[in-house]
Amino acid sequence: MKLLGTLIVASILAGGNARAQAEPMKVGMVGLVHGHAGGFLGGGGLTPAGGILTRPDVQLVGIVERDRKLFAQYAEKYHLASSLRFDSIAAMVQAAHPQAVLVLTAPSEHRRVVEECAGLGVHVMVEKPLATSYADALAIQAAAKRGKIHVLVNLETTWYASNTEAFLLLKSGVLGPLVKTVIRDGHEGPIKIKVSPEFMAFLGDPKQNGAGALFDFGCYGANLMTWLMEGAAPTSVTAVTQQLQPELYPNVDDEAQIVMTYPHTVAVAQASWNWPYSFKQMDVYGRIGYAKAMDSSRVEVRKGAETEGAVMTGRALAAPYDDPLHYLAAVLHGEIEEGFSPSALQTNVVVAEILEAARESAKTGKTVKLPLQQ
Repeated sequence: MKLLGTLIVASILAGGNARAQAEPMKVGMVGLVHGHAGGFLGGGGLTPAGGILTRPDVQLVGIVERDRKLFAQYAEKYHLASSLRFDSIAAMVQAAHPQAVLVLTAPSEHRRVVEECAGLGVHVMVEKPLATSYADALAIQAAAKRGKIHVLVNLETTWYASNTEAFLLLKSGVLGPLVKTVIRDGHEGPIKIKVSPEFMAFLGDPKQNGAGALFDFGCYGANLMTWLMEGAAPTSVTAVTQQLQPELYPNVDDEAQIVMTYPHTVAVAQASWNWPYSFKQMDVYGRIGYAKAMDSSRVEVRKGAETEGAVMTGRALAAPYDDPLHYLAAVLHGEIEEGFSPSALQTNVVVAEILEAARESAKTGKTVKLPLQQ
């Protein structure tokens, strides 16, 4: 693992191989019900290098959305041509020939979409989490292999310079061997931040979303820890979920704690729809040092018996590690190996296993041993 970690450090700092891209990457979108669809179109934290409609390296060639009213809302806001709308993936692929699709459906639809795209030879990037069950994650992995396509997962925290800085400090040995990680992800709750009705319709449905905060925000902690562990799964998972606002979220949890145990370390993922404001943080404890990703850019580093840590700004991420669309293009062109990056399929299959174990643990009140039996 030490050699692999060294290679990862060098790769992230240097960036991918330089490539003069003569033409933009052609992408389609499948679904507009996910609240992150606007981020991909117009830009923001999800796409630090800019939205699809404002950048020269990506071309939007189609959107699969059967709800004409929903498409019309996006068309008016983002000035989309009506000719971009398709009723099916097959129709879009036949007419527009996308190299990859961005999936912004309910997570329960990911398996169906990937299996169809695999049959058509089209690469896929889904919004987190990969799947609502471990069985679906394994089916997605099998479909990707069968269709010889890439399947990537986009998580906002992947593009945080702070998280990468903490990762690099750990892998370079500055912190010593990993002892414990605490990862916190949450906000006031989807209703209080006024997500769209179509977004809330699946967030509050355990069949479509897998769970509530447990899957919506717990996936970040499971993903980041699997990245730090370079793909190793925990040996057991223990989780507790609560409904602190049942009047708002009657069918799903709004508070979750996941404990992931490994032979020589432990991780705690805290996921919430109850906090007074939105934040995503990661504390990495080594035997000789500590790094806390305080937000998307700042990191507090403390070593040994120091009474105070020094706050630094994470080094700017080099392309293609700075943006999901840069990353997708680099993978499609064979410029980088996915390995166990936060976006990689094999990383997120482990995440799906952790989340399913967490859901079972919360339901039964018992610790769940891994690997799960399928």
